[in-house]
Amino acid sequence: MSIKAVFDLYASQYDGSRRKLIPCFADFYRTAREIIPFAPEERLTILDLGAGTGLLTSMVAADFANARFSLMDISANMLAEAEKRLSGYGNEFSYVVADYSRIPSLGEQFDLIMSSLSIHHLDQRQKQELFGKVFAHLAPGGVFVNADQALGETAEIEKIYRQKWLEQVKGNGVTDAELQGALTRMKEDRMSTLSWQLASLQDAGFHDVNCWYQHYSFAVYSGSR
Repeated sequence: MSIKAVFDLYASQYDGSRRKLIPCFADFYRTAREIIPFAPEERLTILDLGAGTGLLTSMVAADFANARFSLMDISANMLAEAEKRLSGYGNEFSYVVADYSRIPSLGEQFDLIMSSLSIHHLDQRQKQELFGKVFAHLAPGGVFVNADQALGETAEIEKIYRQKWLEQVKGNGVTDAELQGALTRMKEDRMSTLSWQLASLQDAGFHDVNCWYQHYSFAVYSGSR
């Protein structure tokens, strides 16, 4: 099953189990918001890659009332859920159904390009190409923020990551159906180590590359143009 088919299938159920499946949910998303280095009143242009149901966009829109958002995702069903979520916000939103790893251009230049729990579906070559594309589509002074998952630096570390995740989601009360849905989606994962991702950002031209938060496989990092 393709990534598009998987997320089209689970779109309507996706948000219901999110807090259970991300044991560090609050800190993970709070950090992604806190490291955005712009003033709340600025009229920013923001691109959300793999925007899904618009969760990250909704949080950032609450912080930046004058920002204009473009949400890009391979799944039309996920973006339909995002449009419902964002219907009460005063920001300007546009929705683009596209595979951001394959299109040659992301459109205009943006002040902020962000992503959450999406880029780990790309293999290393695709990640490198995407990081270069993101850098090219950031305005001078722009920032890229990625809240995502990373592969353990060694096989033993990865084993611990998986073990701790299973322990924690079960402790959060995840149902068998929710866990099976997550495991199905995880078959599409192409994770890379955090050290490799940070080095690849630097290779793409980013400066001030830093990891701001990590909880086992969950990490939030950024780089600036």
